[in-house]
Amino acid sequence: VQLQASGGGFVQTGGSLKLACAVSGRPLTTGAVAWFRQAPGRERAFVAAIDGGSGRTYYTDSVKGRFTISRDNAKNTVPLQMNRLKPEDTAEYYCAAGEKVWLIPSEYHYWGQGTQVTVSS
Repeated sequence: VQLQASGGGFVQTGGSLKLACAVSGRPLTTGAVAWFRQAPGRERAFVAAIDGGSGRTYYTDSVKGRFTISRDNAKNTVPLQMNRLKPEDTAEYYCAAGEKVWLIPSEYHYWGQGTQVTVSS
């Protein structure tokens, strides 16, 4: 299983970005795919996840109503639409795949490389 994250960039407060996680080696209808982020000097933290079987989505409180995780089964990608971005959203964003939705990074076996998101104030 391989994952590749893309779509990061520089945006002003209130702007939007759309990240994408391309998954190969496993269909999105199995297991779960999650997005995490890590700011300098801080631990990697859960952002959002989608369950492969049910399609149910999960979000950390700070992004609810602003971020949307989804899946494109035809392209085998998991987008993360990020709206109304804030400076505190600045971080390296990672996508990960696991057997089920977990909130802690150690439960995910497969990781993509990070993509940097910078939100200016």
